[in-house]
Amino acid sequence: METGMTRNVVILGSGPAGLTAAIYTARADLNPLVIEGEPSSTSDQPGGQLMLTTEVENFPGFPGGIMGPQLMMSMREQAERFGAEIVTNKATKLDLARTPIGIWTGDPEAPEPDITTRSLIVATGARSLMLGVPNEARLLGYGVSTCATCDGFFFRGKRIAVIGGGDSAIEEALFLTKFGDSVTIIHRRKELRASKIMQDRAFKNEKIDFIWDSVVVDVLGDNNVSGLRIRDVNTGEERELDVDGVFVAIGHAPSTELFEGKLEMDGAGYLITTDGTNTTVRGVFACGDVQDHVYRQAVTAAGSGCMAAIDAERYLAGLE
Repeated sequence: METGMTRNVVILGSGPAGLTAAIYTARADLNPLVIEGEPSSTSDQPGGQLMLTTEVENFPGFPGGIMGPQLMMSMREQAERFGAEIVTNKATKLDLARTPIGIWTGDPEAPEPDITTRSLIVATGARSLMLGVPNEARLLGYGVSTCATCDGFFFRGKRIAVIGGGDSAIEEALFLTKFGDSVTIIHRRKELRASKIMQDRAFKNEKIDFIWDSVVVDVLGDNNVSGLRIRDVNTGEERELDVDGVFVAIGHAPSTELFEGKLEMDGAGYLITTDGTNTTVRGVFACGDVQDHVYRQAVTAAGSGCMAAIDAERYLAGLE
């Protein structure tokens, strides 16, 4: 990575949004620098959440499906082919008040930034909140999922569990009834937190049943999920539940810690964008799951990455 020069555009994040932005800005001869994150980082994993996904069947152009890591590698190679520079590093500090924008990738206490840029595209994504039980990570993509829209099709005719009690969990459960033989919602409380209309829909659905006052203490299975071990929070009694898949729906956390006090966020910490992908700071754009708490799909993230690139290109043209 060349230092001492001011970049036209720097992209933080290398998921579908970040790499699509890189493809578009590279093709516009803006010579983008992508700071992709670090493998040890939980908030900006290089390649985004698709690196933790097995087969992707709903991304256009792949009628036979494609493995998540393979899709991200292809997008990376495409961005590099057009001249994007991708570095495995992590931004540790930003100064959005200065012109050009300052980015630190090393010691945040250093007096001067490591990189300066005329525009910044934020594509740091969001991470699914997980249960934190022993075999959950090992079986992620092998029966453990965080996205019913992405993976529900693979559980046709199967027994499915959904963990959570909010609107997201109920939406997931209702969607999964299109595929599964049965859907069991496991919730740590004796009543749902979801809105009444969502609760009513779940209670009326014959495929959905409930296990109340219970938490998952382990995911069972060798190569694929075969069941769950759950514990009653009142009695402490543990038992096993036979299921073929488990969807964790206890929430998401946008990776926006770096922007606190610098960019406007909503109550859940997602970056607020207007007029496309513009944030509250001129020259700073946001795309993908870091500003989308509704759709959270690879294809919508890629679309917003395209939008951010075009917005950045137009912004830079206005500076000339």
